[in-house]
Amino acid sequence: MLSLAPLRRNLEAAVRDLGSRRPAIRAEAVRDLVEHAEAARERVIQALQGALQRDGEGSVRAEAALALADIHAVEALPALLVAVEDEDAYVRQMSVAALGEVGDPRATVRLTRALKDQRPEIRFQAVIAFPRVCREREEIFEALLEATRDEDALVCHIALRMIEEVGSRSAPEETPASQQDVRTGLADLPAEALERAHALLQHASARVRTAAAVLLARAGEGEDAKVCAGLAEVASGKLEGADREDEAAAIELCGELGVKGARRALERRAFGGVLGFGRDPLFWHARVALARMGDARAEKEILRELRAGDRDRRTLAVAAASRARLLSAKPVLLSMRGDARLADPEAVEEALGVLSSTAGSSTAGSVPE
Repeated sequence: MLSLAPLRRNLEAAVRDLGSRRPAIRAEAVRDLVEHAEAARERVIQALQGALQRDGEGSVRAEAALALADIHAVEALPALLVAVEDEDAYVRQMSVAALGEVGDPRATVRLTRALKDQRPEIRFQAVIAFPRVCREREEIFEALLEATRDEDALVCHIALRMIEEVGSRSAPEETPASQQDVRTGLADLPAEALERAHALLQHASARVRTAAAVLLARAGEGEDAKVCAGLAEVASGKLEGADREDEAAAIELCGELGVKGARRALERRAFGGVLGFGRDPLFWHARVALARMGDARAEKEILRELRAGDRDRRTLAVAAASRARLLSAKPVLLSMRGDARLADPEAVEEALGVLSSTAGSSTAGSVPE
């Protein structure tokens, strides 16, 4: 029997339930308070600060920190700064994360200390939060580069990801995101950052090596033999512990850069399995990469999916045609235009925009516009 989702508490009920004897009820009340922040911000922040400072259950205090982050409660900055030293490890982590989400530069000094905390979970969250709080680009990169030398591989990995985020944030916006290659969008990174990423291609952690290869390729270092070798290693699917998002990016970068050493692995990942059984989780990305490299079979599969009986499959194929810069898909996309029954209209328009910008360039597996 189907059951209806529970209704959100109104403001009075949520405030009342913060006094419940059951921690689970108090945590739910904290989450419901977020919904009332626009109409009663002062009262909601007061209630959430009370939960953060006085609730006896760590899970509830952590929920309160997250809730204050969700509503960007700059007013709660003092309470969050104190909560960074909470006795509960999870509360500490969420409080550091909340400081990053709130984004108030007054938290810079506290987060600078957190970057050197003896606890790796605090350093991890501080690496994410610091660039969102600090206003000095040079200081941000200095801190992130130092974090890439952390003994904890997860901290090192997230530092590389944040270097990429800061570079992307600083990039010019002439080209819409939907029309950019995976390898575009990074502003000029400091030479020290590129040098460090090259060194990390040899890191013991597969997660770190993958992030380093992706960062370098996106920063315009894709012609470097070691970078290509790193991307091909990721595409092989044999690295244990690689981040799935980084792995997907590396696969598509192999297609954009035409990394020949990755081709066999991409074919295996794109077409392995029978009737969907045993199919590689990243088969879609592998097909996009192969189509970008001019693989006829991959192109045929994407064109076939554009005519699939299921709307969701057709919409995914629209995205694949866009990412693969597949000009041969343009007639089908034009026939889909404006018909929400066939595919998501926004996805179709984005794909057509990408293909229009691609027309006239040397694109494998495509036909002239």
